[in-house]
Amino acid sequence: MSRRVVIKLGSSVVAAEGDVLHRICGVIADAHASGREVVMVSSGAIAKGVRVLGLPGRPVGIEELQAASAVGQGKLYRVYDELLRGHDVTSAQVLLTFADVSVRSHYLNARQTLQKLLEWRVVPVINENDTTATDEISFGDNDFLAAQVAVLSAADLLVLLTDIDGLYTADPRRDQHAKLIGEVGDFEQLSALQIGHTTSPLGTGGMRSKVLAAEMATAAGIRTVICNGIAEGQLRRALAGELVGTSFPPRASRYSSFKLWLRYAKPSHGSVSVDQGAAKALLQDGTSLLPVGIVDVEGAFAAGDAVEILAGGAPIGKGICNYSAEELRRIMGRKTAAVRELLPEAVEEAIHRDYMVVESSMS
Repeated sequence: MSRRVVIKLGSSVVAAEGDVLHRICGVIADAHASGREVVMVSSGAIAKGVRVLGLPGRPVGIEELQAASAVGQGKLYRVYDELLRGHDVTSAQVLLTFADVSVRSHYLNARQTLQKLLEWRVVPVINENDTTATDEISFGDNDFLAAQVAVLSAADLLVLLTDIDGLYTADPRRDQHAKLIGEVGDFEQLSALQIGHTTSPLGTGGMRSKVLAAEMATAAGIRTVICNGIAEGQLRRALAGELVGTSFPPRASRYSSFKLWLRYAKPSHGSVSVDQGAAKALLQDGTSLLPVGIVDVEGAFAAGDAVEILAGGAPIGKGICNYSAEELRRIMGRKTAAVRELLPEAVEEAIHRDYMVVESSMS
């Protein structure tokens, strides 16, 4: 049985009529009482604000979305706080932005904060800080946020609650022949399926974002389940380890939190294209990338920024570059001796293998 669990509630679950949130908080309180550690990630702040303000629908403009979130965030957390306190469970509101995980020092600080709250037997209730996030610094949806939280809190299980029973072969709302997929052991098998971005009128996610969240979490060794949070008993069964919804077993090889952070959270600010020899060395031999293997540089990035690594126009990896784009354009294609003639203090590697993730190591 999983000891540390992250439970993500989608907007459709938060906005559901009846006693859905009461039941979910009751299940969480029971898990907490049994000694398990639970982290909640909740969507629905904007949806809550929309209802409180009596707006006709979800706003489109960023300033309207942020204002609706400002109205809804506190009120939504108060609901959780009251429901959990009714079971003698202490909770804490935690607001995160993409910047909190894209900057490594902030990422580590967020991890330490969550660890301390769990050590104190507090249930963190996490939401994206929509009042300050913009399109450029947003998680995009809370499925990705939930996966990030699962990784940085070293969870054993991630449960994504939605308003359908799990992942289907097609959208069950549109295709009556769609079949529920009970388990996904290989993400490659999903490439032929019609996994789209369809979501509720109040949300921003969709099944595709949940699958991507599962891909990230399972790469960290975290079992992931997508199930129906509105249907009674589904969450309790998922926490008990029963087969419910769609399950994604943890992958055999686990990857460091740094490599997961680099691949999924650190934004890229440009790209470098490499020749065939360098591509082979990176993918098959796990070497560092030297300037001599670089044939093109795109973007305007600084030393320390993350860049995509391309071969033949296709992405093969991502890494933190030791040079700025301007410097790299001066030295690309040159051997180390020639590089040091131009830049006497230059390091040998453009991207060191310890600060790089390539497709072959993450597939």
